[in-house]
Amino acid sequence: MFSMRSNARRSAVMAVTASAALVLAACGGGDGDGDGDGAGTGGGDGGGDGEVSITFLPKNLGNPYFDTSSSGGTEAVEEFGGTFSEVGPSEASPTSQVSFIETAAQQGVDALVVSANDPEAICDALDEARGVGVKVVTFDSDTNPDCRDLFINQATAEGIAKVQVDLITEQIGDEGQIAILSASANATNQNAWIELMEAELDANHPDVELVEIAYGDDDDQRSFDQTAALLQTYPDLKGIISPTTVGIAAAGRYLSTSEYKGKVALTGLGTPNQMREYVEDGTVEAFALWNPADLGYLAAYAAKSLVDEEITGEPGDSFEAGKLGSYEVGEDASVLLGDPFVFNADNIDDFDF
Repeated sequence: MFSMRSNARRSAVMAVTASAALVLAACGGGDGDGDGDGAGTGGGDGGGDGEVSITFLPKNLGNPYFDTSSSGGTEAVEEFGGTFSEVGPSEASPTSQVSFIETAAQQGVDALVVSANDPEAICDALDEARGVGVKVVTFDSDTNPDCRDLFINQATAEGIAKVQVDLITEQIGDEGQIAILSASANATNQNAWIELMEAELDANHPDVELVEIAYGDDDDQRSFDQTAALLQTYPDLKGIISPTTVGIAAAGRYLSTSEYKGKVALTGLGTPNQMREYVEDGTVEAFALWNPADLGYLAAYAAKSLVDEEITGEPGDSFEAGKLGSYEVGEDASVLLGDPFVFNADNIDDFDF
């Protein structure tokens, strides 16, 4: 089956547009110099030697969250004997991933695993890649469903939104002003969570006022500066929710050495290794996340299952994901990893990611 797939892939790649070829030359093969595991060029001829070639494309390289998800992807690909690579932009802008998608299509990789910076901006490039036989799996942040074959959802949007609202309202006594420090204004997942958080606040927490949604663009220094600006603008601010691992760590760093430590609550989505010092010093009481390594691991197995034609992305399809067990495809060609997990001083040392 692999040799037939490769022959078809080689023929399809010959048909990639001239614009994609120009992108390949301009990008030098899309190597990427990020910090993630397995960074490098794409998988070449798409598995002519029997290996499934999978390229991970996170929102940006050098992001600890995506370094962790890529480590999970690497683990999975090593288990099933495939070829792993990671490429991506240095900044998480709406169109910054386009050239990397076009390059992967030109190289003829078997599958792309993408966390989208924008739900629409990369769709044309993804459609081109799918047109030459590349399977597209989104994870963490989805595109328009028409632009991909499968979405690996870290948790339901409702569950992610509610756990963050529950944490902040509990920590501030269910009254007072709060702000949200998000990633980019176009991030699909962030915006979905924020919309649901606003609805949850309106419905069940009438004494909590959301005064501003700020954007740190998943950049540490900008998120740090935005935290300072929020506290200066709203002297009565009682809490901050940051549904992004870069943002919550930067906000924690600011609060930990400021007069607001212990006075302004901070929660959101973070990794234990990023947030441990802020939990231990009392800056942060509790925060939530899923295991991004498991998310990358599941995405890689899902990509392999698509390439091997074990699944097509139809609701009811099921596949095996190594140590994580069996998963079933749901509506809109999505697969759910599981529920969010709350980290606090009692359990944070049990985790290392």
